[in-house]
This record gives sequence, C-alpha cells and structure tokens, in this order.
Amino acid sequence: MKLSTRPIAIDLFAGAGGLSLGLEQAGFDVAAAVEIDPIHCAVHEYNFPQTKVICKSVTQLTGEKIRELAGLQGIDVDLLAGGAPCQGFSLMGKRALDDPRNQLVQHFVRLVSELQPKYCLFENVKGLTLGKHAKFLDELIAALQEIGYLVQSPYRVLNAADFGVPQSRERLFLIAARAGLALPKYPEPEQRKVTVFDAIADLPDADRFDALLDSDALPLRWTTSSNYAKRLRGQSKDATDFGYSREFEPQQLTSSMRTIHTDLSRTRFKTTPAGTTEPVSRFFKLDLDGLCNTLRAGTDSQRGAFTAPRPIHPTLPRVITVREAARLHSYPDWFRLHMTKWHGFRQIGNSVPPLLARAVGGQIIKALGIKPRRPPQPVQCGNTEHLAFNISEASRYFQVSSKVIPQRNRATAVGIQHSPQGELYA
Repeated sequence: MKLSTRPIAIDLFAGAGGLSLGLEQAGFDVAAAVEIDPIHCAVHEYNFPQTKVICKSVTQLTGEKIRELAGLQGIDVDLLAGGAPCQGFSLMGKRALDDPRNQLVQHFVRLVSELQPKYCLFENVKGLTLGKHAKFLDELIAALQEIGYLVQSPYRVLNAADFGVPQSRERLFLIAARAGLALPKYPEPEQRKVTVFDAIADLPDADRFDALLDSDALPLRWTTSSNYAKRLRGQSKDATDFGYSREFEPQQLTSSMRTIHTDLSRTRFKTTPAGTTEPVSRFFKLDLDGLCNTLRAGTDSQRGAFTAPRPIHPTLPRVITVREAARLHSYPDWFRLHMTKWHGFRQIGNSVPPLLARAVGGQIIKALGIKPRRPPQPVQCGNTEHLAFNISEASRYFQVSSKVIPQRNRATAVGIQHSPQGELYA
C-alpha cells in the first residue's frame, strides 16, 4: 500500500468494514484491517483494495507484526479502533478482564500498548453500560489509564438515527488519547431524521426479476429522488464525505438476491400494519415515514447459524433485501456484501453504520488538528468473485485453516431458514 499524507488508522475486529468505511469518510486512511473470518476478509478486501487485510485473530498478532504486514514501520499510528466481540462479558471472576471469555478486550488493550497510537476507539453494545456490566467498562478504562491513555469521560451511547442513519441503533463509544494529546469530543446529534422512505423507496422490487433468484446483481436503470439515496448512489455530492470515490456502475442493482416466502407468509406480511410486528413470524414491518428497527446479525455457525429476523418491506409482502438493509445502514451502493443473504445480513448486522462511524471519526480528526480533504484519485474495487467465496475458498485465498470458523449445518448451507412456526422465510 502506498501511504498518503492522510492520518493512519487500524481497524481491529473489522468484519466487512462499516467502521473502516466511516473512518475513511472522516478523513483517515485505514492501513490495516484485522479480521478472523475469511469470508468477511474477502468482502473487506473487495471494498478496500488499498487496505492490508490481515486474516488472523488478534490473539495471534503483535503490534510489531501488524506494522510489518501493513508497511507501517517507523510510522506514528493516529488511531487504533475496534469493537471486540465478547461472550456475554463474563463477570464471574474477581476481575472481568481476567476472564478468558473476555480475552479479546485484553488483546485490544495489549495492542494499544504495543502500537502506541495517538488515539484509540472502543465501540460495543449499549448493554455494556448497564447494571453490573458497567464494572467491565470501569476495568477497561483503568487498563487504558495504566498504559498511559486518558479516556474521554463520560463515555457515550450514540444512536445512529441521530447522525443521518435511517435506523434506531444504539452503540457505546469510548475514546482515549495518548498522554499529552487533546481529547476528542463526542459528536452532537443532528436535528433532521432520515426515514425509511428516504432510504429505500427508489429501489426496484427484487421480486420482479427471476435473475435474482440465483444471483445478487443485474443491470437495471431506475431513478432516485431523495437526497440521502442520491448520495449513496453517488449521484449527489456529500460535503462531509472525505473518502475515496469508487469506480462502479450506478445502473446496476446489487446485493439483492430474492427471498422465497410461502403464500401464507405473504398474506400475513401484506395485512400487517406498518410500524407493527407480524405476530407469527415476529418480524417488524417498516413504516415509510419512520425509522428501521435495529438490524441484527443472527447467530454464527457455532451457535446454530440462525438468521436474525429481517424487517418486512413497508409496501411489499416480503422481507427486505440485503441492499435495502445496506441502505438502511448507510452503506453506499458501490459497497458490496457477500452475495448470500445469510452472510450479507450478518455482515450488516455486525457492523457499525458508516455514517455513525464517520461522525465519531470526524471528532478525532478535529482533535488531530487536520482539515480533511477528499482524495482526487478514484479507487477500483476488487474481484467480484471474492463476494461469492465459500469458507473453503476464502480460507485457501488467505492461506488459513477452513476450521477457524465452525461450519454451518446442511439446512442453512443453502440459505434456507424456518421460523419457530415452520414458515419458510429466507
């Protein structure tokens, strides 16, 4: 990777890249993205060809190794960011950070110590701030203080809906600065809310196209009217986006593989009032004038590979597509997810909405005293074949074991799920 004069960030637990994209849009160059799942790594590499994707667990990496792989020897890292997945944030031991089940947060602190970035950013679930779990945060703050970092207090829970995302999604953010540096402030909420209508009303109905039964993309022309959707399609300038432009075909509908429903399910979806939960499937039906409910990832392969409930489209008798979910998460249309619905929705549900990450990253840019500028040169995304990798193909590509992520069972391997009532919904 050819380093620019933009500030340097490293994204740990990077997933498909929601946090990476938001930081890039704020003005950072994401030099390295660390992620254990090879399928997520393949999607990340497609969307961020200038980033060194490191397909390993943080438990296997040192700060020196990350620098070596990303070509960062002798370079002062400006930001180390990440949201460590944790198994319930166990508090059974005397110290939460001593519990093996919370080891990924331990390694986050270790890598902060080894890389000595100017700033570090920790994001996670809102529940970490509640009740006895707040002890975990207290210990994390103390651990950062022990290695010479000042933490902006109090930490904040931010709702993506307050930062231009048409989805109610609350996440914890904790920012710390190396001793002697100015502490960034947390972003203040915006007044205007973006609605479901703004996000997806222009998108063509995937059910009209048989090609989307076996593929997630097809050439298609359509018009867009809302400013939000125009910005995501690249048809309108976004003055606060300092990311690299991507070369892509705006007259192509992507990440839109169809979902097959039974006639009974369609009838129930159609008769469910907008803004309410359909009682049998327990799916929430979106309201065009409202916000999307929190998009969730479902369980991973080790815990059964269950697809999270997907919202019902506000005007059509089906659940939303991956592209519609991506719009509701603030991903631009050039950003591609894995072509399967199971992986695509999991990648969205596990990620930070880019606009929320942009707002937080922008405050760190201000603390650095940098005036961000959008790079003049566009970026060509990677090989679309990587978006269809199965675990074996992705593992071979990144030269890691295919067993690093437990396999899905046969029922879910073909992308079919059943609700507790037995209705086919994905």
